[in-house]
Parts: sequence; structure tokens; C-alpha cells
Amino acid sequence: NVFHSQLEDPSSAAILSSLKTTPPIPQTLTEKIVQQHSVGLPKDKRVRAGDYVTLSPYRCMTHDNSWPVATKFLSIGASEINNKDQIVMTLHHDVQNKSETNLKKYRQIEEFAKKQGVRFYPAGRGIGHQIMVEEGYAWPGKLAVASDSHSNMYGGVGCLGTPVVRTDAASIWATSKTWWQIPPICKVTFSGALPKGVTGKDVIVALCGLFSKDEVLNHAIEFTGSEESMNSLPVDDRLAIANMTTEWGALSGLFPIDSMLERWLRYKATEAALKISTPQTMTTSPFTHQRLDDLFANQFSADRGAKYAKYLHLNLSTLAPYVSGPNSVKVATPLADLAAQAIKIDKAYLVSCTNSRASDLAAAAKVFKDAAAENGGTIPKIADGVKFYIAAASAPEQAAAEASGGWQAMLEAGAQPLPAGCGPCIGLGTGLLEPGEVGISASNRNFKGRMGSTDAKAYLASPEVVAASALRGQIAGPGWYEQPQGWSGVVRGEGDGVAEEDRMITADEAMDKVIGQLDSLIEDGEKDIHGSGSPPQDEGALTEVLPGFPERVEGEIVFCDADNINTDGIYPGKYTYQDDVTTEKMAEVCMSNYDTQFSSIAKEGDILVAGFNFGCGSSREQAATAILAKKIPLVVAGSFGNIFSRNSINNALMSVEVPKLVQRLRETFSSTKAETSQQNITEPSQNRDSLDSPPPAPQSVPPQEKLLTRRTGWKFIWDVSRSKVDIQEGQNGPKWSQKVGELPPNVQEIIARGGLEKWVKKEIETST
Repeated sequence: NVFHSQLEDPSSAAILSSLKTTPPIPQTLTEKIVQQHSVGLPKDKRVRAGDYVTLSPYRCMTHDNSWPVATKFLSIGASEINNKDQIVMTLHHDVQNKSETNLKKYRQIEEFAKKQGVRFYPAGRGIGHQIMVEEGYAWPGKLAVASDSHSNMYGGVGCLGTPVVRTDAASIWATSKTWWQIPPICKVTFSGALPKGVTGKDVIVALCGLFSKDEVLNHAIEFTGSEESMNSLPVDDRLAIANMTTEWGALSGLFPIDSMLERWLRYKATEAALKISTPQTMTTSPFTHQRLDDLFANQFSADRGAKYAKYLHLNLSTLAPYVSGPNSVKVATPLADLAAQAIKIDKAYLVSCTNSRASDLAAAAKVFKDAAAENGGTIPKIADGVKFYIAAASAPEQAAAEASGGWQAMLEAGAQPLPAGCGPCIGLGTGLLEPGEVGISASNRNFKGRMGSTDAKAYLASPEVVAASALRGQIAGPGWYEQPQGWSGVVRGEGDGVAEEDRMITADEAMDKVIGQLDSLIEDGEKDIHGSGSPPQDEGALTEVLPGFPERVEGEIVFCDADNINTDGIYPGKYTYQDDVTTEKMAEVCMSNYDTQFSSIAKEGDILVAGFNFGCGSSREQAATAILAKKIPLVVAGSFGNIFSRNSINNALMSVEVPKLVQRLRETFSSTKAETSQQNITEPSQNRDSLDSPPPAPQSVPPQEKLLTRRTGWKFIWDVSRSKVDIQEGQNGPKWSQKVGELPPNVQEIIARGGLEKWVKKEIETST
């Protein structure tokens, strides 16, 4: 309320007008980067976690699966890659395989890349993720994707990296675009500084083990902390941490664009300016001081007041060297505890995109050089009966290790060199674990059978611990870590780790806190008025529903009461690579590995409701198409595996998350909490060419639930335009409603056209 004269006065009117303007909603760093790479956004739209967006990534990398992507690309009617500058192709998974079949595939990929005029890196040049970083394709403040789950690694240099499936990659090749739903975002705050002898690998191994209850499953992670904390994490350590956020369950792991990163980039720029072109420098270096000046003059950072779905903290000063396993990243043990057990090893591995950069190789080599100092200057040999395999993350990283003498020191100790590539990390080539053997590796995954036999044991650790273990013949450290006096354990937990009595806040932050407390009071008041149930929800703006897309989807609920139903449970692996399976057969075997009675219980038009993390496991697209073959139009779950979510929309299967519905169904039909069953997971060997997703968690089924699949008599209605579901709990039961995520027109269009491939075909037809 102001005086009329104030509105007429130009100077005061301008001020008052600015006060009337709604301030922009604070965004996280993840949201800001997505905002810059989203196309077709409504005017003034600021993206938030949960939004579906159409993305045009800065770069898209494919590797050994480039040929399957190419065949899909060609099958949808595309002939030329839309934006050649966007695409990078590498060969790194199976580089030791000299069979004619593999060599033919490699030739096909290289010929296709050259014909299309895109960047191509042959076998032996290095692992694609490392190439993306060292060639500047993963650039700070940009968004890059890859058809591989470890694209999270790009977050180590402030580039939002996330995986896509083959159909997405083919869409990007053809149109430069695909879709993405921004995941919930978790903020991880570091305090303190890493002690001597503790590495970035120890940080992520500890995080995977200390927060092992799926706290960050299908989240985007943003790492932050004090200047002291972040300065104790060099970029190579950040790359290792970001890389293994995949194993932690996250879809991305993003570090800030800060002074530590700037120092690394400036070094790269200076090095590029001084370096004479070599065959390994395949492109003009993107690292120039002018480009860096522009980057840091306009650098991205999270807004003050940005909201996160979760907050976790870890005090780096309290961290010790950690070892993961055996056979699970969710089991993390202080090195000292395992060293005391004198666990003998048969094989040690310094390989993979996680920890095989020059700094990692130097750390491992230092173990042998230090031992040489006590051995008359002679490099000691690795322990009898132990095989030690080394492979650099890329050819330039190996060259740097050779120049420093570290590579030669490990060879003198008896290490067996392998070409730059994935190799034993992914269970391919020389040196796999045999039945009964124990291995320790600096790689990223130790799932049972990942590196060889399912009857072997695999541990993960830092490069120096791997080297020390190879030297001793048992799990051991180099002795560089000194436990601080008064140490009582690792300090970590939920929140930001700052005690309230120690918290110093600005006036603006104090006002934000007061407003937050007022919001809580209002929410409590609404609960008092409306009871313990949810208050009436504001309908808000309606979502546009495209012509021909159903405004409502409804049916009877068929309940499959289990968590972690994996893709093999949904569609048996033995059918995955059979090209002659009919639609009728797909419908018949749908969910058969979960429940052989499902086919006779579920009917056309039912709504399938399952527990949490539905569709975890491999990236087989038939997990979605089999449900459609059963003529089930919609799947509802407490949560979905990310790959299933992508494949469902890519194949025109609608899905929606309603955790409350799962809880209500369990309260009504289940009498106890679900327990885990240790069932074997069947993964086709051909999935080595897929997204390389981690194996699913063991399936969990309530032990007193007699029916794996139950017709409930409950009715489910999804009002697409209002982004709301209505539930009728049986004929005479209660009825309730809940808001759900919006299904925007860009995603409706993909589903309405029959999936992403058909959408791409239409885009190609429209553009020609």
C-alpha cells in the first residue's frame, strides 16, 4: 500500500516496481546447469528437481556400444548425426579381445565415426571417461552424458555428468536432444581436511559404507565444504569420488567450480600452451587461459537458499584409510582392522577410470620406491604367489607415469602391464579372479562375479593400499597414515554437521530461518485443522494435455508386494537377446521370474503397483515392453530404478511414483516388514555392451505375505492434467487423493508417438 503520488513519481515508482517483482527461486548448481542445457522451456521457467526437461547435452560419449547405438540410429530412419561437435566415440571396454568378431565391431565403429565426421579415439588411447576429462569435453558448468554409468565422473571437474541408455544416445545423435527428469538433489558437506595417508578413494569408499541404506539412491549429489576442506581434495581425488557416486547409487556427483579446480585448469592451459603437438594430442586444446578467464568471470554456483532433498555431512579430518568389501561397496572397513586379520591376496589391480591416473600410479610406485630405500636401492619384488596388474586410465597418463619413473618401478617389482582400458575391472581380458581367489583393486566395483569368478572375493582400496598389499601378499597399507590423538571414529550424519551453538549466520540467513519456522507453524496449524491427514491441496495450474493423450488413466490395482524387483524378475534374461519372441510370449513371461502366477492373475487394463526401487538391474528395454505386451498401461511404485524409468518412457510405458499408496497397501495386506531374500540374479553376458548397470539389491518380500501378486479391488485414477491421483480403497473403503509429479507435454509427446524412437522418426521427417 503506497500513496498515489509515490506511484506517479518516476524515481520512487521504479523502486516500488522492483519490490513488486517476485524474486527468482533459488537454484542448486545442478538445476542451474540443467537450465542452461534445456530447450523449449516456457518463458521465465526456472527448472527444479522433479521437472521433466528436453535436454541438449554439451557432449555425448559412447564406447564399445557405439555400434548397437548406430544400428538403432539407422533403424529409426536417421542417416547423419545432427551435431557432429556434440559426439565423442571411444573404444575401451574389451580392448584385449583380438577375436575377429570384436575386431570387426571395432572396425565398424571406426568407419562409422569417420563417415560421420565425429571425434573418435581408438582402442589403447584410453578409457572414454578419462578422455572426456583430459580433452576438455567434460567442461565446468556444462552437462555431458555417456552411454555408461560412470559418466558421473565428470562431476569431479564441475561438469554435470549422468548416464543415458542406447535409445537416448541414438536420439541425441539424430536430434541433439533427449529427455531427463531432474532427480532429487542431495547436498554433501565436507568439514575438516584429509589427514596424511588418506585419499579421495577412502572418502568415497567410506561414504558408500557409512551411508549404506540407499540414502542417495537415484539422487544427484552436490559436494561442498569449507575452503580448507575443498583444498584438501585435489581434482584427481574429486574424479575418483565422483566416479564412484555411481556405486553409491547416485545419478551424478558434482563438485563446485572453485579455486582448486581453477588451479588444475590453469596448469592444463599452461601445459597446452607450452606443449608441442603430438599424435596423442588429437585436437586443438580447449584449455586456454582466455577461455578460463571467461569461465571464472561468470562461474556457476548454487544460490543461497537453494533447497535440497537431503543433507549429509562428513568430517574429513576424522577419516582413516578404508577398504571396501568383500564383494560389496556397502561394506566398508577401516584398513587397520583388515590388516590385523592378515587376509592373504592372490591378485592386485591398479586399473580403471577411477584410480589409474598419473598421480595414482605415482602413489603406488612410491610404495615400491620407499621399500627400495630400505633394500639397498633395489626395487623389491611383489610377494610370491601374487599377480599385480597395472593399466593406465589413458595413454597420456601412462606416458606421464613413464616419464616420472613410476611405471618402470612397478614393472621392476613384477607388475604385469595391460593396455589402457577397462579390462579386469569389467571382467574382460587377462587376470580375472579364479574360484577361491582373493583380489584387491583400485577400481570402482567389487560386486560378486564382477571381476571374474562368483566364488572369488574382491576388495576395493586406494592405489597405495593396493600396491602395499601386492608387496606384502596380504591386505596392508604403506604406513603413511597416523591416527590423530583422541580419535574416536568417523564423524558423519544427516544435516550439514555444524552444531547449533557453533553456527554463525548472516542477517539474511536468520530471516530465512524465521520464515522457515513460520512455514512449519502454518503446516502444523493446517494439520490441527484438517487432522492427521493431508490438508486439501491447491490444484494450481493445470498441465497441458496434448490432443490424443489420455487425460485420465484408471484401473484396478494389482499389487506385487516386493522391493527391488529387478529387470530379470520382470523379463527373464534368457529371452532378452532372442529376436523372434512374439508379443504374446512377452505377455506370457512378463513378471514370471518374480511370480509364475502373475500372468493368470493380472488382466488387461490393470494398474500394476509394486514396492520401492522397481526395475533395478540391467538396462534391458523389454522390462518395459513386456508390461505393455500384457496390456498394462501404467506402473506405479514407491520408487523406480533410474534405468527402468528411462526405458519406460522411451518405450511409451507410463509410470508414476506414489510412496503413500505402497504404504497403505502394505498396512492393509501385509502384516510384517519386508525381509531380504538372497536370490541369484541372472544377467545375460551380452549386457557387457549395455549401460553396465550395477546388479540389483536382493529382492525383499514380506515373509507373511502369502500372495506375491494380489488383486486388491482398489481403484486407481491418475488425473494427468491436475497431476493428481485418486485412490478408492475397495468398494466401501476410504478415498484419498495425492499430488504427483507433472507429466509435461514434451514427455506426453514421446509416449503418444509410441516411444522415443518413433518420436525421433517424426522429428527427422519434420526437419527434412
